[in-house]
Parts: sequence; structure tokens; C-alpha cells
Amino acid sequence: MRLRPRQKTFVERSVAALASRGNTVGVAPTGAGKTIMLSAVTGEMIADGAKACVLAHRDELTAQNRTKFQRVVPGVATSVIDATEKSWGGQVAFAMVPTLARASNLADMPRLDLLVVDEAHHAVADSYRRIIDRVREANPDARIFGVTATPNRGDRKGLREVFDNVADQVRLGELIASGHLVPPRTFVIDVGVQDELRSVRKTMSDFDMAEVAGIMDRAPVTER
Repeated sequence: MRLRPRQKTFVERSVAALASRGNTVGVAPTGAGKTIMLSAVTGEMIADGAKACVLAHRDELTAQNRTKFQRVVPGVATSVIDATEKSWGGQVAFAMVPTLARASNLADMPRLDLLVVDEAHHAVADSYRRIIDRVREANPDARIFGVTATPNRGDRKGLREVFDNVADQVRLGELIASGHLVPPRTFVIDVGVQDELRSVRKTMSDFDMAEVAGIMDRAPVTER
């Protein structure tokens, strides 16, 4: 598969950051081709026979990541760690976080050279940290690479304990300007609660979602 120029730049910057820093996160919006870029970075990093694991938190993401990796980096053996299969036989393993984070499964994890975290804003959650800490314990030189469209967590917890730098950030405007995404159109549907919503308090820069739910989560509103 041939990468678009902006995707190729993202990959080059990510590989360079991993070489110099040992960890990095790349930020790109939905539609940028994060899984394609994630796969290309992984392919570059395992070219010398290194062993890698790609994490995701849902079955469908694990399967999607594996399928796209096989298109981007054909010929590399892959395997899966999930609720039904637990194989480290591939050079690149695709693992479900809830499954791998269990102590018995972590104990079977081999020494890894690269850990890739899809939806990297989850990386500081306890289940992810158990995996990341185990990888670093087995191999202090292991590289940690993450990709996400949303590096800001709802709980305001930073990602610095896992990622201390950002390799690249693909912006929505770039992809619209290059013709790879269409300009967004916004529609506001008035369901009769605009005045109530204007009175909702803000905490930091976000709305109080409990108040929003109290206004919106009612049968007359959802029916409309």
C-alpha cells in the first residue's frame, strides 16, 4: 500500500521520535488513516526482526488493526490475544487490553521491542499501565508508540507518565485543504431546550454533563 504524502511524513516523524526518545504519541483526526499510519510505523520498527504488540480496547478494533496491518505490511506473521485466542506466535501480536491486562496473561507475555497503543488517550488507565509497566520491566529499551485523535482526557489526567513528547499532529484543516476530507457542515436541531442548555454551568472549559443529561435525557426530547 502506498501512503499519502502527509501520512508518510507522520510515519517518518514518529520513527525518528521513537529512535531518539523511546516513546512518542502521534495525533491525527478521524479520517486521517491512523490505522494505516500505525501499521506503517510498526512495520518500520520491526524491520530487523523485532517483536511488537498492538493494543486496542475492543474486539472490532483489534480485528481492524490486524487486517489493515496485513495490507500495509504483507508477509509479516501476526497473532491475536483476545477472549478466544491467546497466541504470541506472530512477530506482531494484536491484543485486547481487557484480556492481556489479566495477571495470568501478562505472565505469558514475551519480551517485546515495541508496544503500540491505539486510542492512546487510554494509556494512563490502570489496565493499560499494567501492560506498559510489564513491557518496560521485561525490556527497559522497549519503544512505546501511541496514536489518538483526542489526546485530552475527560478526567484531565495527562499522558506524560507514558508519552513525554508528540511526534506529529495532523490537523483537520490540512486534510480538508488537500482534498482528503470534506469541509464539515453543522446542523442544530431545536428540540425546545435551548434556553435550559444556555444556563448549564461550565467546569474548566467543558459543560457540566450531569446537568446536560438532566435536560436532554427525557422521553419528550429524545422522541423529538
